[in-house]
Amino acid sequence: MADSMMSKAATMEIPINSNGDSRTLAEDDSLEQDLQQVMVSGPNLNETSIVSGGYGGTTEGIIPTSSIKGPAIRLNTNFLGNRCIPNEGQGSNMHHTNSSSSMTADEASRGIAVEKFDIMKKWGLNTYKCTKQMISERFGRGSRTVDLELEAQIDVLRETRRKYENVLRLARALTNHFYSMVQTQNALGDTFADLSQKSPELRDEFGYNAETQKLLCKNGETLLGAINFFVSSINTLVNKTMEDTLMTIKMYENARLEYDAYRADLEELNMGPRDAVTMARIEAAQQQYQIQKDKYERLRSDVTIKLKFLEENKVKVMHKQLLLFHNAISAYFAGNQQQLEQTLKQFNIKLKPPGADKPSWLEEQ
Repeated sequence: MADSMMSKAATMEIPINSNGDSRTLAEDDSLEQDLQQVMVSGPNLNETSIVSGGYGGTTEGIIPTSSIKGPAIRLNTNFLGNRCIPNEGQGSNMHHTNSSSSMTADEASRGIAVEKFDIMKKWGLNTYKCTKQMISERFGRGSRTVDLELEAQIDVLRETRRKYENVLRLARALTNHFYSMVQTQNALGDTFADLSQKSPELRDEFGYNAETQKLLCKNGETLLGAINFFVSSINTLVNKTMEDTLMTIKMYENARLEYDAYRADLEELNMGPRDAVTMARIEAAQQQYQIQKDKYERLRSDVTIKLKFLEENKVKVMHKQLLLFHNAISAYFAGNQQQLEQTLKQFNIKLKPPGADKPSWLEEQ
């Protein structure tokens, strides 16, 4: 019934009279009843696919709204019952409130979009200027600000770090090789001890060698503790302390490039005509130049201070670590167990108990 009614309402031609009414007064009541039935049993008009595309996703049988020149449906107040109809004032207020909220949301969205656009614009302009300056310097066309003393110190630091990285690599290799030797000595001592129990004729000889290997293994573990402490300290110096200073140096070098880029831009503007537009651009360029100059000088001061403290820290750390490494190695190969243990106490190095590196039973599960 609802389908036939909708089909009938959707396909028949709607006559328009001179007053804009689509039907005569006599036909209005029957039309209102039919429409009430359609609204109850018909499809949900809130569904976009039905309203915009018709049934089955096509526009066949849909009356374009432009062809309707007057109200095709009258309001039946009796049918509404006790439900209220908002008056003109209420409807106007609601429309005004919604419009205000919509305008506020639109303005906020527009403000965010403008802000993002400005950020991208500034970033693009800064990147262009820095790239232009970098290319000019590379081809020998542009001038660059040079602090000869500071750049010499930076070159020394980078060279020192490369050499210390090599020391760290070799110390780690020594640790790995020596650890393998200690493990072999431990296994060899166990084998000698077993053969001493099972070979009565060579019990003493196997016993002496077993004790020697066990002693060497114990001293080797002590030396490993000293070498591991040496490696850990060098690693901290190279990959944390020096790296922190090098990161500040990188920021300083970027600030230097930006400073020279804006300096060159200001010099180029000063060489041009002095009309009103150019003067405004010169003033803006002067402000940006001052900002970059302050940033450059601040980072140059930071680098100078960090290089000074790094040098002092490096001397202090390496003095202690080189003394530890020398005393531990000398005591081990001299067979002086007491001096080796005293060296570890002197530098507050505590050895891990046997099996401390092995995961617990719960961790293995």
